[in-house]
Amino acid sequence: MNLEGKVGIVTGAGRGIGREVARLLANEGASVVVNDPGVGRSGEAEGGHPADDVVDEIKSTGGMAVANTSSVTEYEAAGLMVLQCTETFGKIDFVVNVAGMLRERMIWNMSEDDFDSVINVHLKGHWNMCHHAIKPMRAARFGRIVNFSSDAFKGSIGQCNYAAAKAGIIGLTRSIARECGRYGITANAICPMAATRMTVNDAVIAGWKRRLESGLLTQAEYDGRMAMPGPEFVPPIVAYLCTDAAAEVNGQLFHAEKSRIHTYYFGEVSRSMHKYDDGGMFTVDELIETVPGSLMAGIPNVAPAHES
Repeated sequence: MNLEGKVGIVTGAGRGIGREVARLLANEGASVVVNDPGVGRSGEAEGGHPADDVVDEIKSTGGMAVANTSSVTEYEAAGLMVLQCTETFGKIDFVVNVAGMLRERMIWNMSEDDFDSVINVHLKGHWNMCHHAIKPMRAARFGRIVNFSSDAFKGSIGQCNYAAAKAGIIGLTRSIARECGRYGITANAICPMAATRMTVNDAVIAGWKRRLESGLLTQAEYDGRMAMPGPEFVPPIVAYLCTDAAAEVNGQLFHAEKSRIHTYYFGEVSRSMHKYDDGGMFTVDELIETVPGSLMAGIPNVAPAHES
């Protein structure tokens, strides 16, 4: 077992990808705090106790786990979750931040609460957990942070709140990696592709069909979404990043779906142009003349205007 003796927290672990992650980490020998407040896809209250259910599953196979039903949006609750982990199991080695929600609207229809709620769960929630967990990790000079981002960081129609949060998580993760690597703490991010109640339901499929019909999705994009694999393919890369073997993997972004895992090459200069006379300052007229044939040559508009 690759995580024998390790201890940590998985947020959003009552269902979907989080559940599969918690189960695999436990199967690999880790003791797990299973966090899930038991809310719906949009953050609405739901019945049931999914965290307790996952703990029962883990214990039924000989693993060690305890439940936590706090919201990651609450700063003090996040701190108490970390305290629960250290008091119950004696330490904290990893945090896997999966907790999330969706409130999908086009930007002109999105309410302030839709935006704030999604940012609070994803970006603020990730920060809350990392902030509290890194303190004991830093003292122990060991830690693994695995944050869940999404390919939506590239920009996603009807999800500007979610896309902004997921892009922010990448920046947060790389900052943590740079700040904490010297203390034996790594931070990496995952962009999963998996069919869960968050990503695929009747309303979501209906929305995809509307976007396909309006030309906002290609047929290939639509077909790919309809063939989305299950969440069980995502946890192995997460478990790997929590092991001692991944000590030199830090500040990276991974995509995981079914039989494919890949990394992203980003943050580097793609094209540049320089001016060496007149103090190096471009005029607006010069940019109008030169940008189309240099920086933007061959690069299409991601969403060209259509005549009404």
